[in-house]
Amino acid sequence: MAAIGLHAASVPVLCKFLRNLVHLLRRAQADMAARSYDEQALLQFRFSPDMHPLQRQIFYACDISQMAVARLAGMPVAAPEHTEHTFDELVARIERTVAWLEAVPAAAIDGREAQDIVWVGGDGKTRRLAAAAYLQHWALPNVMFHITTSYNILRHNGVPLGKLDFLNGCDADPLMA
Repeated sequence: MAAIGLHAASVPVLCKFLRNLVHLLRRAQADMAARSYDEQALLQFRFSPDMHPLQRQIFYACDISQMAVARLAGMPVAAPEHTEHTFDELVARIERTVAWLEAVPAAAIDGREAQDIVWVGGDGKTRRLAAAAYLQHWALPNVMFHITTSYNILRHNGVPLGKLDFLNGCDADPLMA
């Protein structure tokens, strides 16, 4: 089996699942319109008092994706602003994030698998991992956590979603010939 480059293991995967998140939000918008459901109530919904609401789950999915790719490429990591307050604004944020990710050339990332990535986590602790381990064991699972939590919040609130919405978004099922 051929080795997969760090860029191929990061940017296309992050972009696909961020696009799937857009699909989930568009499905939620259609459901909210059909049920006259309050957009802000859904954006501020959280499963537990110590969990972030849907709006922040989306912020973090975008932020962590962008920070991860910047770190992998050895680029400065910008502190993101959180100014979006509607589904349309959040979709636009995701689309800007995807465009930024896709603009990072593979040459900026590939070959840096052993490069140390050092960052301070949300808990204030400094962490250090080789770039490949950072991507596999920290960045991708972290992004998937926030996208999965977004999916679960939407599903819990009655948005008609299924596993294929999460896995494929608007894309055709790759397992169907």
